[in-house]
Amino acid sequence: MKKLPSDWRERCTPFQQKVYEALLAIPKGQVRTYGEIARKIGKPKGARAVGQALKRNPYPPTIPCHRVIAAGGDLRGYSAAGGLKRKRQLLQREGVQC
Repeated sequence: MKKLPSDWRERCTPFQQKVYEALLAIPKGQVRTYGEIARKIGKPKGARAVGQALKRNPYPPTIPCHRVIAAGGDLRGYSAAGGLKRKRQLLQREGVQC
């Protein structure tokens, strides 16, 4: 994967920065839910806002938004090129069963 530009944080809102930093902490081969990310950044009712931040992710898959799934285990949206098919491929490449 590509390396993030040194100024990537300047291109994001403070909320997006928190979300993206939480994503960067998810180990390869693991997933988290939108709600787990929201709780991790101190916004326990912010799962939908997390989803909106992921939708605006300027650096997929370097900022690994593909590692975030719905609470029920569904893959849900992936707005980067290739959509859900690409999300599934990325996760399977990392060893995630989906």
